[in-house]
Amino acid sequence: MSPEVLGLYLLAGLFVLILFGFPISFTLIFAAVAAGYLGIGMGVFEMMVVQFERTMELSTLAAVPLFIFMGLILERAALMERLFAAFRMLFAPVRGSLYLAVILTAAIFAMATGIVGASVTVIGLMAGNMMIRSGYDIRMSAGAIAAGGTLGVLIPPSIMLVVLGPILRVSILELFAAAVIPGILLASLFTIYCLVRCYFQPHLGPPLPPEERAGSVGEIAKEFALGVVPLAVVISATLGSILVGLATPTEAAAMGAFGALILTMAYRRMSWANLRIAMLHTLKTSSMVLILIAAANFFGAVFSILGTPFLITDGLLGLGLSTPMLLLLLLGMMFLLGWFLDWAPIVLIFIPVMFPVIQAMDINMLWFGTLVAVCLQTAWLSPPVALSAYFLKSVMPQWELRDIYMGMVQFLVLQLAGLLLVASFPQIALWLPSVLPGR
Repeated sequence: MSPEVLGLYLLAGLFVLILFGFPISFTLIFAAVAAGYLGIGMGVFEMMVVQFERTMELSTLAAVPLFIFMGLILERAALMERLFAAFRMLFAPVRGSLYLAVILTAAIFAMATGIVGASVTVIGLMAGNMMIRSGYDIRMSAGAIAAGGTLGVLIPPSIMLVVLGPILRVSILELFAAAVIPGILLASLFTIYCLVRCYFQPHLGPPLPPEERAGSVGEIAKEFALGVVPLAVVISATLGSILVGLATPTEAAAMGAFGALILTMAYRRMSWANLRIAMLHTLKTSSMVLILIAAANFFGAVFSILGTPFLITDGLLGLGLSTPMLLLLLLGMMFLLGWFLDWAPIVLIFIPVMFPVIQAMDINMLWFGTLVAVCLQTAWLSPPVALSAYFLKSVMPQWELRDIYMGMVQFLVLQLAGLLLVASFPQIALWLPSVLPGR
């Protein structure tokens, strides 16, 4: 058996094992060692050590635990609850006001943390029962909560973008900038859809009853001052400093983590118990992400030495498809993989495998990275896995899983429309990076 064909068996076996539920990191290591030993001999063990060491030396990955810690601390500060309360009071007389409050809260909080599971869970706890009491449609409510929570995958500072940047060999700063407008575009599509449907079908989202509204304009202003302004300062200190070139992503993440600590203390939500939980969860999540990246790099190195990526590249290019059709094929494959897999194995396995194809197509890597991010955001809403559904079901057990799925599918269509817009008009992603200071 040739090394190239051995690599194909390696890839197929890897996806089978992952689909059967084996831990991704250790499956990558095992598959790479087995195939590498058969293909290149004992040198595979030395390669494993070198790849793990090189991965842990990447300074950009230092931003991962800092962004995770920042998000966990802000979650403990209950800022999302204050943010939601401010928007709920502001839009109370409007049809579909709770949908609007949910999506805006999720979009703004996504700029402070990219932890999707936490966002869906907290928003579900805050808004779910209130939506029921206010007579809101269950399916649209579930869809709005789940779709809003997934914005953290795309809107910076997304952990996925930090991981994706080095794989595509593009600046994380530019990738962050490229994802901002598509993220705003998706949030706008969600909002417009909810407001239009509620305008023509008022029973889907009636205005809030008088007892749920603010007593005065001053009460609304106070809630905004306490819930929106502090978070805006933290976002400016992190995302803003990155985009204007004042700090690297790692430096900005450190600033954001420090700002999150100050805010938590200012709101008197800081305790040793909260700090300990946040630190332990940061350690756990960061360790999982970093070992997954290192294992994927090792797997990719073995896969490349076997020569399989070149075999795949020649095969795909030999189909005679135009560049747009080939790009559509790759995005379609990622979309289908997202039905069964989280973003991590797709970014760390599929993208490196297809990287030679993307290079041969002469596609702008920054634009492609944004398309990948928008496409993989759909993985959280795509049945049968659709992790957002299970996060939401855990806090809203009275909602049927079928209704949650039906609600998410509505917003999945909107995400696909957003993906089509970014694919059709590349400047949606490329304009902001082109006007950054120093470009």
